[in-house]
Amino acid sequence: MSFFISPAYAEAAGAAGEMNPGVLNVVFLVGFGLIFYFFMWRPQAKRAKEHKELLASLSKGDEVLTAGGILGKVVKLNDDYVVLEVSEGTELTFQKAHVSAVLPKGTLKSI
Repeated sequence: MSFFISPAYAEAAGAAGEMNPGVLNVVFLVGFGLIFYFFMWRPQAKRAKEHKELLASLSKGDEVLTAGGILGKVVKLNDDYVVLEVSEGTELTFQKAHVSAVLPKGTLKSI
């Protein structure tokens, strides 16, 4: 009947320099966390900060590009919305968050 039961052998003593598997797991998780921070979270936070500063610096007369690709000149501003003049007599209202870039002065005339 001993052929149904596999024998249990004692493991040989490990070398003095081997690391505990638990320590390796912790090192792996810390390394993964650092990679996640430097390649994903930090750049996204930087872009969000720059966009927030861009929105705070908007003023009447700025030429802007929206996230949808519409170019216009800022006519009115309030806390949440911006009114853009896209052509003479045509004004569109957008949420401020959809302004993606401020263009150099004179860009609209050159297009």
